[in-house]
Amino acid sequence: MSRNDVGTLLAVAHRAGNNLADLQAALAAGVDLVEADIRLFRGALEVRHHRTLGPHLLWDKWHLARRRDTELPELREVLGTLAGDPRVMLDLKGTDAALAPRVAALLREVAPGQPHTVCTKDWRMFAAFQGDPHVRQVFSASNRAQLNRLRALLRRHPAFGVSIRQRLLTPALVAELRGLVEHVLVWPVDTPEALDHARWLGVTGVISKDLSLLRQILAAR
Repeated sequence: MSRNDVGTLLAVAHRAGNNLADLQAALAAGVDLVEADIRLFRGALEVRHHRTLGPHLLWDKWHLARRRDTELPELREVLGTLAGDPRVMLDLKGTDAALAPRVAALLREVAPGQPHTVCTKDWRMFAAFQGDPHVRQVFSASNRAQLNRLRALLRRHPAFGVSIRQRLLTPALVAELRGLVEHVLVWPVDTPEALDHARWLGVTGVISKDLSLLRQILAAR
C-alpha cells in the first residue's frame, strides 16, 4: 500500500474481522484492510470489541451480551480464514501487558515474515514487534490529549500510519500528520456525509462499518 492522493482512499472494514462471515464478505468486496479487535481473556486471544463484565457477560456502551450467545473466534482461527491474505489490521485492545507478545508470537508461528498491520491506543505494545519490520504500525488516538501526545511522538518515531477519531481533525492537522506517516486513517465514517468530510480533510483512508460505502470508494478508483 503506497501513499494515496486525496482522491484514492484506503477502504478499511471496521470490526468486520470480529465475525468470520463478515470477514469473508469484506475480503470478497476487495477492501484494503479488515479490522479485527484482539483481546486477551484467560490465555485466549479472542477477537471481539466488547469488554468483559465478569466471566459470563460482555458489554459495549449500552449493549450487554452473554458470552455463550456470542460468536467469539480466536485470532488463530481468523488467521486461518485469511489463509495468507495480509489484508488484516489487528487492533489490540485493553492494557494487558501479555497481549502484544502473545500476538507477536502467534504471527511469527503461523505467518512468519508475512506483512500484517497492527493498531493500538496503547503505543507501548509496539515494543513486542520491534524484531518484525514487516509488521506495519498504526498508532490510534481517540481524544485530543492522545492526539497531541501522538504528534510529538511521531516526530521521533516513524510509523506506517495513524488511526484518528474524525472529529479531532482539521485539514491542517491532517497535512501535518501526512508529513510524518504514510497513512492517516479516520473513523467513524459510516455515512456519505462523513465520507465527504473525510475527503475534505485530506485523509488517506477511512474506517467504516458500512460495506456498501466502502464498495463506493473502491469503485471510484
